[in-house]
Amino acid sequence: MTALTGRVDASGRGQTRIADRVVAKIAAQAAKEAVDVRPQDAAPPRATVTVHRGAARVRVSLDLVYPCDIGRQCGAVRRRVAERVRALAGMEVPEVAVQVERLHPGAAPEGSIR
Repeated sequence: MTALTGRVDASGRGQTRIADRVVAKIAAQAAKEAVDVRPQDAAPPRATVTVHRGAARVRVSLDLVYPCDIGRQCGAVRRRVAERVRALAGMEVPEVAVQVERLHPGAAPEGSIR
C-alpha cells in the first residue's frame, strides 16, 4: 500500500483464476458455433480442459452430419475454440484435440455423390 494514495500496488494484488469448468464451457460453446450444420438429434459438443501455467489444453467431443469435409470441420473447431478461449479467458491454447464421436447421416450437399 502506498502512503500517498492508500492503494495497493499492482504487484501486491492477487490475480484472477478462471476455473477449468468455465474454460470448458467457453470451448464447448465455441465448438458449437464453428460447426456448419449440427445433427438434429446430436448431443451438444463437450469439452474438457487442463490448465497449466496460464495455458489451456482442450479436448472437444462432438457429432457431425455426414457427408461433410470432416478435416475442414475439425480445423474450424480448433481455430474457433483457440480464438474464443484466448479472447474470453486470456489463456494461450497450444492444443485443441477434436474427437468426432458420431457421424449422423444427413442431406448430401448440392453436387456431391452419396
